Amino acid sequence: MVKTETLLDRFLRYVAVDTQSKEDVEDYPSTAKQLDLSRMLVSELKDLGLKDARLDKHGYVFATIPANLPKSDRAYGKVPVIGLIAHVDTSPEVTGAGVKPQVITYPGGDITLPGDTAIVIKADENPELKENIGQTIVTTDGTTLLGADDKAGVAVLMTLAESLANGPDILHGDIRLAFTPDEEVGAGTKFFDLKAFGAACAYTVDGEKPAELNKETFSADGATVTVTGRDIHPGLAKNIMVNATRVICEIAARTPRDMAPETTDGYQPYLHPYIIEGGVGKATLKVLLRDFKTEGLRDLEKRLRAIADEVQPLFPKAQIDIKVSESYRNMGPLLEKNPQVLENLWEAAKRAGITPAWVPIRGGTDGSRLTEMGLPTPNLWTGGCNAHSKREWVSVRGMETALLTVVNLVQVWVEKNRRA
Repeated sequence: MVKTETLLDRFLRYVAVDTQSKEDVEDYPSTAKQLDLSRMLVSELKDLGLKDARLDKHGYVFATIPANLPKSDRAYGKVPVIGLIAHVDTSPEVTGAGVKPQVITYPGGDITLPGDTAIVIKADENPELKENIGQTIVTTDGTTLLGADDKAGVAVLMTLAESLANGPDILHGDIRLAFTPDEEVGAGTKFFDLKAFGAACAYTVDGEKPAELNKETFSADGATVTVTGRDIHPGLAKNIMVNATRVICEIAARTPRDMAPETTDGYQPYLHPYIIEGGVGKATLKVLLRDFKTEGLRDLEKRLRAIADEVQPLFPKAQIDIKVSESYRNMGPLLEKNPQVLENLWEAAKRAGITPAWVPIRGGTDGSRLTEMGLPTPNLWTGGCNAHSKREWVSVRGMETALLTVVNLVQVWVEKNRRA
């Protein structure tokens, strides 16, 4: 179908483009450099013959792979339009500039990265490595992230487009492709035009471990704790200074350690302080609130406000304000109302020769918001691990099975509608 080198080479070319997004900016996309990859994708899609490929004013790339069903086929005119989606941006947490991917045949054991030998991918922290002994994987050099989240997904979908363009024997209905910006800062669907996209359902290729399918995400809110203090020269500070940084650190220190990302897994919720900024006069703390049960977010907010109430008497002259905003909601309950969308993905994965499993995402995807907006959008793996980290790596075999799964998926939709 497609040579492994084609998929790998495409991936390596994409990770060389810095597409890091940025939080708390008004521009959309949040960084102009994301458009460098988006323009590249439009050009490549047009070269493949997708004449409607375009970059819209908000930075979304859209294109259509036209149906190739003959009129004699029983499924002709019955197959719904299917969407396939990946995002171009990388995390603001770790630099994506000057990525130097290391392509290796994994021999086993720990992997010390050459750009910074203090950065080690430990085998006991990465059980998936055992499944890749003797296989090709790609790591960072230890100085940047890799960008497999989600350029592995981008490479899979672009290789799919090439495969279908060159493979008329693979029968499929209309397929809509979308490549979104700013997913990593929670804004990937901010201006997504569902009507123009025109799909009945969609699938994001934005997961991690091979064989993992996702129909559940966290429900998510974000909180900003702002402390207003009083600044003055330290030599004159007695009984006057109110140190906002000291207050904000006290609040962060009191968040429960048994409800932190590093101490929870599975369906357990967490309260995660992750950014502190400011000085004596003013300081802010950003906190992630995550729970698979949407109603559980209220309990997390109450817990955060209770911590602020505990700290307030220790600093009576400080002003503490908390603002909570909605990020996304668990897509699970809505996806369960669209069983064929899930069943077809499961069948496609089985045909790829693997044993799939539904695994909850301890995070979110563009599919979280798209499902809430009315477009059922589960997720499948890319083969990447350790996202948002200098220890990020990706299994080439994982990318290959993801590609095979989406190729199977478009055919499953045809077959199911032949039987209808």
